[in-house]
Amino acid sequence: QVQLVESGGGLVQAGGSLRVSCAVSGRTFSNYAMGWFRQAPGKEREFVAAISWSGGRTGYADSVKGRFTVSRGNGNNMVYLQMNRLKPEDTAVYYCAARTAVGSVWYSSIQDDYVHWGQGTQVTVSS
Repeated sequence: QVQLVESGGGLVQAGGSLRVSCAVSGRTFSNYAMGWFRQAPGKEREFVAAISWSGGRTGYADSVKGRFTVSRGNGNNMVYLQMNRLKPEDTAVYYCAARTAVGSVWYSSIQDDYVHWGQGTQVTVSS
């Protein structure tokens, strides 16, 4: 069974930086495309960023483009989301998600495309 565990969330001031991590266990991590999603209070969960299994292709929501960077370490079964220039509107629970990739450069921004999900980590940005 695939397990995803997020970590690294916390409280940060606006303009600051934070890196959240996701540890993946249970299957061959390098076969998985990975995504990051977030859910703010009272809002639906939304796409943040995604990365192909090769790491060669990434995608971002417009709201985070230029501020967030997704990366992965296939040698240590980790995926990361580096968040810079954080804003109060970035406050949310951040989830990582995984599914078997359809090709080395495939990823998806659609929640329903992902099969495995973590429990989430809270990120709070104060103004």
